[in-house]
Amino acid sequence: MFLSNIDQLFNLDVETVHFFSAIESFPPSAVCDAIKQALQQLLVPYDFLAGRLKQHPEKGRLEVDCNGAGAGFVIASSEMTLEEIRDLTYPNPAFKNLVPTRSLKGLEDWPLMAIQVTSFKCGGFAMGLSINHTIFDGASAKTLLDNLASLAATGTLSVHPCKDRHLLSARNPPRVTFPHPELTNNIDGTFDASIEAKLFHLTPSDITLLKQKAGPAPTRFNAVIAHVWRCHAAAVTAATKTSTLLYMVHLRQRLRLPKSYAGCAVWVGNATATRDELLEGEFERAVESVRKGAERVTEEYVRSVVDALEIGKGEASMSGDLLVSSWWRLGFETVDYPWGSPLYCCPIFERKRGVAVFVPDVRGGSGGVNIYIAFSVEEMRRFEKMFYEFLK
Repeated sequence: MFLSNIDQLFNLDVETVHFFSAIESFPPSAVCDAIKQALQQLLVPYDFLAGRLKQHPEKGRLEVDCNGAGAGFVIASSEMTLEEIRDLTYPNPAFKNLVPTRSLKGLEDWPLMAIQVTSFKCGGFAMGLSINHTIFDGASAKTLLDNLASLAATGTLSVHPCKDRHLLSARNPPRVTFPHPELTNNIDGTFDASIEAKLFHLTPSDITLLKQKAGPAPTRFNAVIAHVWRCHAAAVTAATKTSTLLYMVHLRQRLRLPKSYAGCAVWVGNATATRDELLEGEFERAVESVRKGAERVTEEYVRSVVDALEIGKGEASMSGDLLVSSWWRLGFETVDYPWGSPLYCCPIFERKRGVAVFVPDVRGGSGGVNIYIAFSVEEMRRFEKMFYEFLK
C-alpha cells in the first residue's frame, strides 16, 4: 500500500491508554473477548493494519506490505486498583506498562497496531494502544476507535474508511510554489533525563479570560496556544532571538478529502515572533500570528509541501522552537463502547524538549485543558512564573 509523503514523516509508534471503570455487566474477561472479536472484524475493512512497514528497495520510501501478518493483542493484569493509581490525569511513567511495548524486532516484524487490555483488582481496566503514526493521524485514529466500539456493540462499522492515500500523492511533475522553512531539522524533541516535566491546568474560566485578552472572536485553541508560546519564549528564548511555533492543522476540509480518510491528513501551521514581541507586545498580536499561520496552510500550500518532499525523497523534518501536539479536541474520551466511555485517556508522555502536549481535562466534565511540557529546572521556574502571571 502506497504511503503519502506526509505519512512518511511520521514513522513512530504513538501510544495511548484508555481507562474504564468497573461495570458489573462487563467484567474484564468479557471485555477482552469483546475487544479481540471486534479487532478481528476490524481487520477486514482495515486489512492494511495486518501488514508490516517495509522500505522499497529501489525508491527508498516506506510502504505497507499487506501480508496479513496480523495485529497484536495482549491480555495483562495488575494487582493494583484504579483508586490506588490515584490521579489518572497526572503523567505517570508507569502507564508505559499498560501498552504493548515494541521489542527489538526490526521494522518488518512489528505490528502496525497492537492492543493491550489490562485488568485491575477493582474490576476496572485499561486499553492500551500502540499504532504506527504513518498509518493514522489523530482524526483517523478516532474513527478507528469509533469503529472498534461499534463492532463490539453491534457488529457493524459506524464509518467506512477511505483507504486511497493517492489523494495526497505528489503532482507530476512536482511544483514547489511556496518556501517551506518548516522543512529543516531544528526541533530538539529528544528525551533528556536532566529535564523535568510538569502538567499545567487551564480551567474553562482561564480559557475565557485568555479569549477576552485576545481580541475579537478568537478560538479557544488559538488563545491557549498563544499563551503557551509566550510563556515558552519567556523561559528559553534570548531577548533578541526569534521564536518559531509549530502546531498541527487538519487538512480534510481544506483539501476536500473524505472525512473518513484513513491516513495522515495534517500539516504544521507556523508562527514566528521575537521574544520581546511576545512578552511586551499585545497578546492579541500573538493570537493573530497563530491564526494567520493556520490560514497559510491552503490546498496549494499543502500540495507544494508534498511536492517539496517528493523532490527531497520525503526525508525532511520539521523546524521550530516549540511544537504543540494537541489531543484536546480529538474526542477519544467520547468514544461510546458497550461498557461506556473512558474515565480518562491520554498519550504516553515522554519528557521531550521543545514539545508541549495538550490533553482534555475531563474531570467532572471540566471543559478545561491540561498542558504537559518539559524544561530544565531554571527554565521551568520561569515558565511557571509567566504562565500564572499572564493569567492575571
